[in-house]
Amino acid sequence: MAGDLRQRRAPAQDGGEGASSAGDEAAANGKEGAGGPRGKREALGWLEWGRGWMAVVGEFLFQRIAASHLANPLELPPLEGVSIIVTGATSGIGLEIARQLTQAGAHVVMAVRRPKVAQELIQKWQNESSETGTPLNAEVMELDLLSLDSVVKFADAWNARMAPLHVLINNAGIFAIGEPQRFSKDGHEEHMQVNHLAPALLAMLLIPSLLRGSPSRIVNVNSIMHTVGFVDAEDMNLRKRKYRSWLGYSNSKLAQIKFSSMLHKRIPAEAGVNVICASPGIVDTNVARDLPKVVVAAYHLIPYFIFDAQEGSRSTLFAASDPQVPEYCEMLKSEDWPVCACISYDCNPMNASEEAHNLETSQLVWEKTLEMIGLPPDALEKLIAGESVQCRYGQQEA
Repeated sequence: MAGDLRQRRAPAQDGGEGASSAGDEAAANGKEGAGGPRGKREALGWLEWGRGWMAVVGEFLFQRIAASHLANPLELPPLEGVSIIVTGATSGIGLEIARQLTQAGAHVVMAVRRPKVAQELIQKWQNESSETGTPLNAEVMELDLLSLDSVVKFADAWNARMAPLHVLINNAGIFAIGEPQRFSKDGHEEHMQVNHLAPALLAMLLIPSLLRGSPSRIVNVNSIMHTVGFVDAEDMNLRKRKYRSWLGYSNSKLAQIKFSSMLHKRIPAEAGVNVICASPGIVDTNVARDLPKVVVAAYHLIPYFIFDAQEGSRSTLFAASDPQVPEYCEMLKSEDWPVCACISYDCNPMNASEEAHNLETSQLVWEKTLEMIGLPPDALEKLIAGESVQCRYGQQEA
């Protein structure tokens, strides 16, 4: 069991009972939070940066111990009649998420770049389950997160079904460590587009289907690396700063939490759409497919510390299926908590970084993200009201 979320507040980063993180001050003081009244910052302070890296190292060293109470695989409730979209479902954590949700009876849509690979996986799973005689309810739809046109096309195709969507799992991501900076055809830095912008656009455009599936959930697979990220809303593509791949990745993950938190705050409670960020832990998956060979070799030399894909899938599966999660989200919303629900690799609440609690910069990230993905500032309000919204990409109405 993962514990009772309903009786818990996200703990402070130092682990002190009842202590508030620096985010409480950010929430209470608004502009006097992490950004401070001293003017615009261009990076994390040394203290925040050091705490962030300590969190990363601590997770690496102790995640297996902290999550030792969890079953592997995680036990899921029956999910018949539940429709779930999983991005990046052909490898790593996404493959495990899709496989286990399908076996639990859910209708799983594998949103992937390589439809043929996904079809082969479904056939394999079907063959493996043939002994039980239970047909699997899975299908494949093409989605390329490096193309915002593809995101719009996917959302249009799903929304046209007029069917409910109960869970959207934004799992797909990249971490091209050590690689030079690359930009998508849409002009965005690839980490920022794949890890944040495209999932944000997908979530926004699927709001009509999520409303039909209410109570529903948007689950974003995040990372402890967000704690060493810093997002400048005027330079989200890192054109002005010296580029480092780890910075591109960590910034994109922080941007995802900030946008998710604003989305969580702006969706009315009565809409019944909850937003959760889940950290899988440090996992040996294909997200590291672009790592230098020496780093990949190091991954395999320290298997005790690193989760495999099945272990890494547990927090996301918990966030997507556990009945406690909506109640936890509602509690955070009622208390006007500045950050959306964040679930750790051990399926317990976690507190996001101090910078994630900065409401001023979160608002700026919200506004800039909508601009970058081609949606108007009032897109969410219109979508919730059932009105059409014009997206700059795809040249169709949402």
